[in-house]
Amino acid sequence: MARYSPEHKEATRRRMIETAGRRFKSDGIDRSGIAALVADAGLTNGAFYGHFASKDDLVASVVAQQLADQVAVVSSLPVGLASVEAFVREYLSPAHRDDLPGGCPSAALLDEIGRCDVAVREAYTRGASAMIEAIAHHLDDGDPQRTSERAIGLFSLLVGSLQAARAVTDPELSDRILAAGYSSAMALATTPHPPARASRQDTE
Repeated sequence: MARYSPEHKEATRRRMIETAGRRFKSDGIDRSGIAALVADAGLTNGAFYGHFASKDDLVASVVAQQLADQVAVVSSLPVGLASVEAFVREYLSPAHRDDLPGGCPSAALLDEIGRCDVAVREAYTRGASAMIEAIAHHLDDGDPQRTSERAIGLFSLLVGSLQAARAVTDPELSDRILAAGYSSAMALATTPHPPARASRQDTE
C-alpha cells in the first residue's frame, strides 16, 4: 500500500475543505451529503474518514478555514478608512451577492451554523471574533470599547445586508438593499468621536 507524504495528506485535506466550503454555501450544510462532498474533491468515502471524524468535523474545519481566509484578507489591507471603504464596497457588490459558493461564509451559512453542534459554533465564534478584531484594527479611534462596538456593528450590518439582498426576488430592491447597506456601513465606519464633556471649571 502506498504511503502518502504529510504534504500530500495536508493538500488533500485542504482540497476537501475548499470544495466542501463551496458546496455548503451553494446547497446548504444539511443538503450536502458526504457522497457529494467527497466526489467534489475527487476522493472516496474511505479517504474522507482518513481526514475527518465526521461531517460535523468537516463543517467545523470549513468554518474555521473560511473565516481565517477572510480575516487574512482584511488584516493584509493598509490600515485606514480607504481600506474599509474598499472592503465594504466589494462585500456589498452585486458580484459578491451573486457568487454564493465563493462568497462570505457568514452570509451563506449563519442560519445553519446556529443549529449545528457546539464544536461548529465554537469554530464560528473564534473566527467571527477574529474578523471583528481585524475590522476594529481599521476603525481604532483610541477608545477600545467604542471601537469594538463599531466593528461588531459593521460586521453585523454587512452580513445582514448581504443576506437580505440575496433573499429578495426583486432585483431592484436587492440593489437598493446593497446600496443602503453600503451607506449605513460607511456612516458607521466614519462616525466622529463624541465631543468631550466640558468640565465644571470650563463652564464657569
